Amino acid sequence: MDRVGELIAVLPGWFAENARALPWRRDREPYRVWLSEIMLQQTRVEAVKGYYARFLAAVPDIPALAAADPELLHKLWEGLGYYSRVRNLQRAARVIMEQHGGVFPREYEAVRALPGVGDYTAGAICSICFDLPTPAVDGNVLRVLTRLSADNRCVDEPAVKRELRARLAEAYPAAGAGTLTQALMELGATVCVPNGEPRCAACPAAAFCAAREAGSWQDYPVRAKKRERRVEKRTVLVLDCAGALALRKRGPSGLLAGLWEFPNVPGWLSAQEALDLAARWGLRPRGVEQQRTRTHIFTHIQWEQRCFYIPCAERADGFTWADPEQLDGSYALPTAFKMFRIIKTESNQP
Repeated sequence: MDRVGELIAVLPGWFAENARALPWRRDREPYRVWLSEIMLQQTRVEAVKGYYARFLAAVPDIPALAAADPELLHKLWEGLGYYSRVRNLQRAARVIMEQHGGVFPREYEAVRALPGVGDYTAGAICSICFDLPTPAVDGNVLRVLTRLSADNRCVDEPAVKRELRARLAEAYPAAGAGTLTQALMELGATVCVPNGEPRCAACPAAAFCAAREAGSWQDYPVRAKKRERRVEKRTVLVLDCAGALALRKRGPSGLLAGLWEFPNVPGWLSAQEALDLAARWGLRPRGVEQQRTRTHIFTHIQWEQRCFYIPCAERADGFTWADPEQLDGSYALPTAFKMFRIIKTESNQP
């Protein structure tokens, strides 16, 4: 038996004793598993728990998701980031309603064809929900497999991912695929961890792990060099007229598509330039009350933002004006802009 086979043999028993009690593990209902897998992309488990519960309470099933107001979905997703995920969720729900009679498909190819579903997500859903031998290979699993075999190939190469996925698929048992998939995820998330030294003493594969034998865990997995983030300067204007803040909606495509934002422009304006801009918009600015600088990091872009808080005497056309209750209940404001919402409150603190 090779190392992968040995790992698969010991994982179910280890998982039974060590699995975390996570809300999406309470059953294997496809909608719930699908939702959790999409939310967990690029997002920590602890951050997802609250969002998952709130989303299910408001949008409990596929028909509700397909019919939901996109503004509601954006609001439920507010702060979770990567908003294309929730837009693709709704697109996929509508495909399921139109092409599958509202029933989540059970075949890998049909699941993989849904908007926003890649190889990993399709493999996770099909194995966890339908017990199909379709491995879900993400960063956690790649880390486990490459350390297990001291595999020094670059895991960002598609051919390497395909080969590792195929090796797992060949070794998957006739039954219990869902448990095995979750066990692999759990091992990578809690024992063979991404940051810092792995907890080898707690690992069921410790006796046959090549990286542990060689003391070389830090060498795996081998990754391609990351592309440097593009840095962009932006000036954000928090425009307040009698307690309501000016908002506008971003375009239907690109970064933060379809979400609400505080008015902003490329580059860094001076305080006087910001006041002049507000005046050109017809707002009758009364002066700059505060100035803040904040950094917000996206995957490939870094925004260096200078923000001015400007009380205004007029509400000009071209903006949507929202009071605090409306901001809380109706308008999805991404973190890149939401961080400036409390700017006035900060200035009043001693």
